[in-house]
Amino acid sequence: MNGKECNLSLDELLKFEGVMAAGIFSPDGKLVEYKARDGMPEEMAQMTAKFCGAVNMMFDALASAYTKLYGMKWVPQNNWMYSGGDWTVMISGTRGVFVESSKADIEKLLKALGMC
Repeated sequence: MNGKECNLSLDELLKFEGVMAAGIFSPDGKLVEYKARDGMPEEMAQMTAKFCGAVNMMFDALASAYTKLYGMKWVPQNNWMYSGGDWTVMISGTRGVFVESSKADIEKLLKALGMC
């Protein structure tokens, strides 16, 4: 995969079918920037950023424990994805997309975020 695919802007990520919002959050879960296609309110984007920051911290703790206790190389953390009901959240580092699952090509989004 070339570096350009991994560095798409939020506007470019929004062009993918099914993407409702794309954003960047700080490691501690503060919203840095977001763009929304269908009017995701800023309050929802802020809550999503907090959630993503908390999940990143949880996975960092888990990965560090597995690495230290069992000698399994789980760090550094690269990305994660959650899908439930009608929605999927895909996170790579501190960037990600909020996706309507049935409308999205998950494989293309994985590549766009540098997740595969």
